[in-house]
Amino acid sequence: MTLLTEQQSSHRLLSLDFLRGLIMVFLALESTGLYEHLYLSTYGSPWQLMVKQFFHHPWNGLRFWDLVQPSFMFMSGVALALSLHRQELKGVPWIHSFKKACKRSFWLFFWGVLNYAVHPDGLHHEFSNVLTQLSVTTLVAFLIFRWTVPAQILTCAGILLLTEWLYRYTRIPGFDQPFVNLHNWGNYMELKLTGRVNPEGWTSINFIPTTVHTVAGAMTGKLLLSNKPNKVRTMLLWGLFCLIAGYGLDFLHITPIIKRAVSSAFVMASMGYCFWFLAIAYWWIDLLGHKKYLQFFLVVGMNSIFIYLFFEIVGQRWFNGYVSAIIGGMLKWFGTPDAARNIISSLAIFGLEWSLCYFLYKKKIFFKV
Repeated sequence: MTLLTEQQSSHRLLSLDFLRGLIMVFLALESTGLYEHLYLSTYGSPWQLMVKQFFHHPWNGLRFWDLVQPSFMFMSGVALALSLHRQELKGVPWIHSFKKACKRSFWLFFWGVLNYAVHPDGLHHEFSNVLTQLSVTTLVAFLIFRWTVPAQILTCAGILLLTEWLYRYTRIPGFDQPFVNLHNWGNYMELKLTGRVNPEGWTSINFIPTTVHTVAGAMTGKLLLSNKPNKVRTMLLWGLFCLIAGYGLDFLHITPIIKRAVSSAFVMASMGYCFWFLAIAYWWIDLLGHKKYLQFFLVVGMNSIFIYLFFEIVGQRWFNGYVSAIIGGMLKWFGTPDAARNIISSLAIFGLEWSLCYFLYKKKIFFKV
């Protein structure tokens, strides 16, 4: 990891840090078990329908939680554009930027594999998590960053068409049903890469279609750095086009929206939301200057990789249980119901993790891979 100084981290796009912080807050809360506790405590009530949005759709469909990973990968593409722009202003040669990008991809892959390798029954190889996916998509986005916009759009279209072809026309016995869980080409590749088929449908090969998220983010970053007018309108129009394309493919029964297998329809629909999220945040924060009350999210967004690794590696394997035992035990003395104890414990875990980010923020310590 690289430690950035305060001067190096200045002149940031606050809307980007806000959105990354918002994403990490959602992920941190998920890692504490909060959503499971809320789901159980609202069972049978109308509130459960809202809580269900914080869980992945089982297959064909789209929920709010399905947008978290695409948004993070999209924002990483925007951040890549800003970083390459700063390097260009400093006169950094392309080959040095390339070496830096390769180094970053290596560390993303390393931490992604390490994060999910340890299981109660031994070591597993998993490549479907966001860090290992980013290790590939950011490198591709870097390599085509200087291409023209039409060339990048054609590349993205080619990636999605390739995905469609692989799923539809790769006829392997037992894995020849394009959009049926456990029987598609992605499941076959998962078997070959990891030695098993993920029963929930996640596939390592998802990095191919989700590359489009990161490339689109890098293109958007270039737009924000340009002198072109009506940037917000442009992003909104891009988003509208993607939403119509994604939901249209699903509605017409051409290609279903599937997050776990990252279908082309899912890529388009989720990317539409990514454009809209950034357009609204950029308009409200960076253009209109509404910067109050952002610190809660900024302190997390500016150390997003660090806190992600913390709550995934340290939190879920030790920290969460230890804090829950203390908080839950104390609340039990007062006769607090189980559901309330679990929810309060989850919020306490998150509060401590946020405080750690705040400490790093105040000390001007920002970790980047």
